[in-house]
Amino acid sequence: MRLIPVSTGTSMFKPKFIITNPILKHIGVIDAAKEVIDFAVMVPAWEAKFQEEARIRTVHYGTRIEGNELNFSQAQRVLEGEKVLARDRDVQEVINYRNVLDYIDKLGERFGDGAGGSAVAYSESWLKKIHKLTSERILDKKDCGEYRKNRVVIKNSQTGEVSFRPPLPVEIKIQIEEFFAWLNSDEGRDVHSILRAGITHYELVRIHLFVDGNGRVARALTSLVLFREEYDIKKFFSLEEYFDKNSEDYYKALQSVMKKRGDLTKWLEFFTKALAVELNKIKERVRSLSIDFRWRDRLGRQIALSERQIKLIEFLSDNDRLYMREARKIFPMISDDTILRDLKDLMEKGVIKKKGSTKAAYYMMRR
Repeated sequence: MRLIPVSTGTSMFKPKFIITNPILKHIGVIDAAKEVIDFAVMVPAWEAKFQEEARIRTVHYGTRIEGNELNFSQAQRVLEGEKVLARDRDVQEVINYRNVLDYIDKLGERFGDGAGGSAVAYSESWLKKIHKLTSERILDKKDCGEYRKNRVVIKNSQTGEVSFRPPLPVEIKIQIEEFFAWLNSDEGRDVHSILRAGITHYELVRIHLFVDGNGRVARALTSLVLFREEYDIKKFFSLEEYFDKNSEDYYKALQSVMKKRGDLTKWLEFFTKALAVELNKIKERVRSLSIDFRWRDRLGRQIALSERQIKLIEFLSDNDRLYMREARKIFPMISDDTILRDLKDLMEKGVIKKKGSTKAAYYMMRR
């Protein structure tokens, strides 16, 4: 296979990578999971719950990977407006990243598709605003939303060895302009959206635009690219959790680009795997809380189900019939009257039907 330099015509930025079998496999898994999640018939309350869970995970793990010491429960309580006993900076970082997610939600209009699409192009001003929100009350005001003016080096925290030298301050402006020119160009948009997101992540980390908060800014803009380019996937997922739980591999994958003289392949393999693993996990959860596609097609509407009713549907998805004795085993702490009310409601909604009228009566899915 050969490296693929993406020529942009108007930009000197030309990402190089190989479309390897792992990348193709991961994108296939992502698209399969995306289809299940996007078309699952779910109770709106469950969708809201999944989105809120993903939001908490994104904020917690997205700050923890940068050294934030709050645990998951503390971060959740901060997001709910409660006070926790912790460092002021840690609390502020969580609040700030929540504000960043609010901001990129507002920017989530899909990018134009070249066939009449006219969404606003990606902008440096968005990037600076994301950093300003990320660093509010943490950095000096003069550094919030402004590119760094000092030379920096990235060191191994354990050995003290210099692992990377980002561009000089004088180079930042032109390099980020070239990147955005590529991201907004027709040639750049020909690259698959998932790969565009991965390239965005790496390039912002590489340039290291700000004195602090570069990782959070890079991950936020990466999410924005996915959200705008048909991979919002109901906002059920959190890449940050995978990155934090596999932090050693995460940093190795980022560093591989420099070691391979700008070849993004290993990084993109890691990035696509991260998204594939996360979405596959979400897909399985969604499946356990959704109704088979045929019910959406048949009824043409969402069906409001309780958690108990979902469990009954799950049983009937794996079995031809459900007897009352089996329902009691599923809900040993629930009264017969309550179970019967759930079953009656499912019949009224046209999901199941009852056969027989004695103690031998059973329930079946409507075909």
